[in-house]
Amino acid sequence: MSSASRKLLFGTAGVPNSSSAPLTLAGIQCVSQLGLDCLEIEFVKGLKMGSDTARKIKKQANAHNIGLSVHAPYYVNLSAAERGKRLASQERILNSARMAEICGATSAVFHAGYYGNIGAKKTFDIIIEGVKEVVSILKKERNPVVLRPETMGKKSQFGSLEEILFLCREVDGLQPCIDFSHIHAREGKANSYAEFYRILKKIEKKLGETALKNLHIHISGVEYSAKGELKHLNLQDSDFRYDEWIQALKDYGVGGMVICESPNLEQDASMLKKLYES
Repeated sequence: MSSASRKLLFGTAGVPNSSSAPLTLAGIQCVSQLGLDCLEIEFVKGLKMGSDTARKIKKQANAHNIGLSVHAPYYVNLSAAERGKRLASQERILNSARMAEICGATSAVFHAGYYGNIGAKKTFDIIIEGVKEVVSILKKERNPVVLRPETMGKKSQFGSLEEILFLCREVDGLQPCIDFSHIHAREGKANSYAEFYRILKKIEKKLGETALKNLHIHISGVEYSAKGELKHLNLQDSDFRYDEWIQALKDYGVGGMVICESPNLEQDASMLKKLYES
């Protein structure tokens, strides 16, 4: 695989800190001025965007050649005990994908759920049923947005690398959001060139080479305990070996989007892009 044949785009999770206003329209312009390539629109605290704004965002992103994705609300638990909560979670994912399409975003990232007291196997069975229903509705609506379950950093959350890859294998059209910081925090390892390379090889083995041509990646520094992720950190304030990580991505020829979730957002995103291009 040749890294020259594919390209990684680098951007921020939400509006950059240095944006003239805390709005996506201003954020797109800021990302462009910073020399970055993409932006993830954060619906994490609820989807409050209207269709008119979404159409303006699509126009702005096209004008500046900025790639877009969205992140569905955090209030998603497809394995909740109450059926009403599961249905509400499905609706939040659906509405995020619908708004993503109007924005011109290509992917919608979501957190799938929690184990609770029912165990990993039962959790998986409930989540896969819920995801299949969402995907079926979007297919009927001819919505082209790719749903992406994210690898999660807390051990109480559904979302180990293996679980996310298996979910994507079982549901046609689903692709992963690989958060390398979450994988590191959850496992307490996965923090060397060899381990990063093995993760990429596992993705290719489970989902095929095409998954690596358009991979959606989250990255930041991370503080963690025996139970997993505690909080995001700036990369240079963490133990994450981002230089080895970026080298593994380059050597494996990965393409797609890298969304930086560090508190300093654009600073780490710009640093990673320079490292990637050096």
